[in-house]
Amino acid sequence: MAYHKIYGGSFIIVELIRKNLDDQGITAIIKDETESGRLAGFGPTTYGHQDVFIHESEKEKAQQIVATTLANLEL
Repeated sequence: MAYHKIYGGSFIIVELIRKNLDDQGITAIIKDETESGRLAGFGPTTYGHQDVFIHESEKEKAQQIVATTLANLEL
C-alpha cells in the first residue's frame, strides 16, 4: 500500500481539502508534524502546517479535487 502526498499547507486549507475529499468518498491521511513534536516534547518547527496523503489508487481523482478546491479559494 503506497500513499502519496497531494498537498501541504495551512491547517485551515487542509481541513477544507479533507472535507472535499471525504465528500467524494476519498479518505485522506493528515500528517501534522507540529502536533507530533508537541506530543513527543519537542518544540514545533512550523505552526499550522499539515500534509495530506491519499492512497495511490485515488491519486488522480484527489489531485483534481485539490486543484478545484484551491482554484475556488482564488475567487
